[in-house]
Amino acid sequence: PYVLYQAWAFVAPGLYAHEKRLVLPLVVTSFVLFLIGMAFAYFLVFPVVFAFMSAMAPEGVAWMTDIDKYFSFALTSFLVFGLTFEVPVVVIVLIRMGVVSIEKMVAARPYVIVGAFVIAAIFTPPDVISQFMLAVPLWLLYELGIVLSRFVSRPVGESDWKAPTDEEMERELDRSERESTGLK
Repeated sequence: PYVLYQAWAFVAPGLYAHEKRLVLPLVVTSFVLFLIGMAFAYFLVFPVVFAFMSAMAPEGVAWMTDIDKYFSFALTSFLVFGLTFEVPVVVIVLIRMGVVSIEKMVAARPYVIVGAFVIAAIFTPPDVISQFMLAVPLWLLYELGIVLSRFVSRPVGESDWKAPTDEEMERELDRSERESTGLK
């Protein structure tokens, strides 16, 4: 939260009112998706991974884990799955800003699928089950981002920019004058 506040404090003065209105839905959606990703890890991934790991233990061997390694695994999983669930927001923002088109995102699909499995191989234990449980949602969330971006993408040549109103210009000029004279 502190880092987000600092980023907002840096960016907010340069935004117009209509741009600032877009930030709240973006922040709320990102926060909710991060929590959903953590819940996905806790309620779906952990039980499956631990059941698989305990089933792989040889007969008569107790499966005991170090608490430090367990917490490290849990926190890493929460972070990775939380960030994974941010993919639709990233895709929508990139398309909405015009950085990339929907067509290019669709064309990149094979690379995204391979990339999802590479990311899963890096951030999950070395078993196929947990790798699939990260890679498949990552890919599906990418697809969801593409589908949802069709509703928010602007037509070619259209821009979000609009001329500031006279009232916005007056407020901005007043603020600039106050800052330049040292008054608040």
